[in-house]
Amino acid sequence: MSVTTIPLRPVSKGGLWLLWFGLAGLIAVAIAFAIHSTPRIGFEVVKEGTGASPTKADVVLVKYEGKLDNGTVFDANEQAPMQVAQVVPGFSDALTRMQKGGKYKIVIPPQLGYGDRETGPIPAGSTLHFDVELLDFKTEAEVRAMQQMMQQQQQMQQQGGPGGPAGPGGPVGPPPGAPQP
Repeated sequence: MSVTTIPLRPVSKGGLWLLWFGLAGLIAVAIAFAIHSTPRIGFEVVKEGTGASPTKADVVLVKYEGKLDNGTVFDANEQAPMQVAQVVPGFSDALTRMQKGGKYKIVIPPQLGYGDRETGPIPAGSTLHFDVELLDFKTEAEVRAMQQMMQQQQQMQQQGGPGGPAGPGGPVGPPPGAPQP
């Protein structure tokens, strides 16, 4: 068996430019496809808030109403505390874009909500519509400090410290029949 070799002609400079333009065009199309195929939330500012926005580590206090595409309300709350990182991804993303005192309309596609899981009154594959008002938020450090203070107060009450149960001779005086000091 014999092998025949064929010499290749060098590519002209004009041909190289065409190859580079073609490659750049393919990359641009791939990026555009990736951007448009990634699900995104709908986010509308109804009333501007003020100050910083919460992070995923923070705890927020929100007033909200959640509806399905057909207008059915599936959940509502006047003052709901929520850990930003522990809600569905679309709601978490929206919370990190809000400011205290602001009101927002959010549309969460199924991929960023509950996906193809049925959750309570929410059918699988549902787009979620929310009206949300960010009432307040606390950083993770502030929440930890508040929890520590509450634990200390509970311990003091159990041990009879300030604000705790009165012991003998406490603020109400000595028990009846006890000698007076």
